[in-house]
Amino acid sequence: MNEYDFTLKFALPDDRDSPDDFVESLYAGGCDDALIGVGTQGYIALNFIREASSAYEAISSAIADVKKVIPSVTFIEASPDLVSLADIARILGCDRENLRGLIQKSHSTLPLSVYEGIHSIWHLAEILIWLHEEKIYSIDRALLEVAQINMSLNIARGWQRIDADIQDNIKSLAV
Repeated sequence: MNEYDFTLKFALPDDRDSPDDFVESLYAGGCDDALIGVGTQGYIALNFIREASSAYEAISSAIADVKKVIPSVTFIEASPDLVSLADIARILGCDRENLRGLIQKSHSTLPLSVYEGIHSIWHLAEILIWLHEEKIYSIDRALLEVAQINMSLNIARGWQRIDADIQDNIKSLAV
C-alpha cells in the first residue's frame, strides 16, 4: 500500500448550504483521512492522504465516499494538476529561478502549456514526466500517479461540459 496526497473540490447541492453541516457526516462516512476545508459557502474541499494500492483506487474511493455522504454533490476539480512555475518549484522543493532556466534552455522539448503567458500553466503530470525523462530528475512515483489521474479527471470534467452535438467538431479542431 502507498500513501497518496490529493485534494478534491466539490460544489454542494444547494449553494446556500454551509459546508460545516457536512463535516461530521463526511468524517463518519469514510473521509476520516481528509482535512476538510469549509472556507466558501456552497463549496467544500477535502485534502486526502489515503492509503491504497494505486492513485486511481485512492482518488476514486475518495470521490465515492464523498458522494455517498452528499449524493448530489458536484465534482469541480482534483489537484495537484494545473501548476505554474512557482507551484512546480514548491512541489519539487527546488529553486524557481533554476527551474525557469532549465525550462528556457529546453523549450523545444518542454510539454505544451495549458496557458501560455507571463505566468504559464502546465499539467503537473506532463512536467513531471518531462523532468524525469529529459532532465533525469528523481520523481516521487505516488505524486506522478496522482497528477496523472487528476489530469484525466479534470479533462474529463471539462469535456462533459461541451455540447455533445459539437464534440466531434471540437476534437478535430484541437488536434
